[in-house]
Amino acid sequence: MTRTRIWHPFTQHGLGEPIPRIVRTEGAYLWTDTGDRLIDAISSWWVTTHGHAHPRIAAAIAEAAASTDQIIFAGHTHPQAEAVADGLAALFPPQLAHVFFSDSGSTAVEVALKMALGFWTARGQPRHRILVLEGSYHGDTIGAMSVGARGVFNAAYAPLLFDVGTLPFPDDDAALVALEAACRERPAALIVEPLVLGAGGMRMYPAERLAAMAAICARHGVLFIADEVMTGWGRTGTLTACEQAGVVPNIMCLSKGLTGGSLPLAVTLASAPVYDAHYSDDRARMFFHSSSYTANPIACAAAAANLAIWQEEPVLDRVAALGERQRGWMDRAAGWPGVTAARTLGTLAAFEVEDTRSGYLSALGPAIKAHCAAAGVLLRPLGNTVYVMPPYCVGEVDLAQVYGAIEDAIRTLRSS
Repeated sequence: MTRTRIWHPFTQHGLGEPIPRIVRTEGAYLWTDTGDRLIDAISSWWVTTHGHAHPRIAAAIAEAAASTDQIIFAGHTHPQAEAVADGLAALFPPQLAHVFFSDSGSTAVEVALKMALGFWTARGQPRHRILVLEGSYHGDTIGAMSVGARGVFNAAYAPLLFDVGTLPFPDDDAALVALEAACRERPAALIVEPLVLGAGGMRMYPAERLAAMAAICARHGVLFIADEVMTGWGRTGTLTACEQAGVVPNIMCLSKGLTGGSLPLAVTLASAPVYDAHYSDDRARMFFHSSSYTANPIACAAAAANLAIWQEEPVLDRVAALGERQRGWMDRAAGWPGVTAARTLGTLAAFEVEDTRSGYLSALGPAIKAHCAAAGVLLRPLGNTVYVMPPYCVGEVDLAQVYGAIEDAIRTLRSS
């Protein structure tokens, strides 16, 4: 077996599975070095919103790269970062007045957790416990893993993870009862994936329950952190999932679609009280977090272009149209053999396929992925959970090809 020098994420190289080489992207498509075209049915791990190689974003990247590369962001600024901050202010609730830049969804979560703990320390009320939802996933750095579900993703690193308070998945009122009780113990914060758990199996819960959880936190003075890394930028049908519940969190994490999926960048939006807790003439009370590439100007230029697209183009109309098509396909998929719990939320559609071994390590996932790849569709099921999350530019013909490949895969695998 040929060994590669590259160690790919979430890949067991010992299985010898093929790794296509992608040489070009555009719109909803990826092209391999063999000339094959794949429909990107998962937005390349949920990041691509408007489509690959979007002309406005690509032009902004080229212009920025020709004039400005990395600048130390500690004690300095640049126009691209300021444009992102202004663009976010135009789209997001005014209560989220302060923008802290980082590099990825995981680091946005790390920043949020450190902000929450720093908030209480600065107030002379050290609170350390973080509350989380059962089955959640917030990233792969140590803090982000700590507030995610324990399982195969992080079992090897258990000695590094800090303890958290885990609440039931909020598909009924048991989560609210548990949250009410946990809040009496004066935790620092609750962190949630609003409305849908991503890597936890695309499990969905109603906006009313999200609103109720936020209200309980507010009543007890517990910080509410919304991890909108996957759910933001239109995926759930609105700019953020929190909008559907009328919730403005104390802290919000954004990444993935922040640059339209073109370059890595993240922001953690903080309310004034969180910022003010770190504001002082004492240097020891500053917020101690950074990375070398904080607010990279080229990535910020991409984000500013994306924000302009959101302000100037009918993005939510495209989101609504895609969501309607997804609902139509889920109505059909519900009748396929072995399919259960067909569901949609905005542009996201998902269902389970019955299997003797459910969960992330179900053999159905890789088998469906391989079958769909041969049919020109990029899919990456979460075990026996199949989901479709394409860029908003995907056409009806392409979507029909995606679901045709999935149906054929399911019927073929179940009959073999």
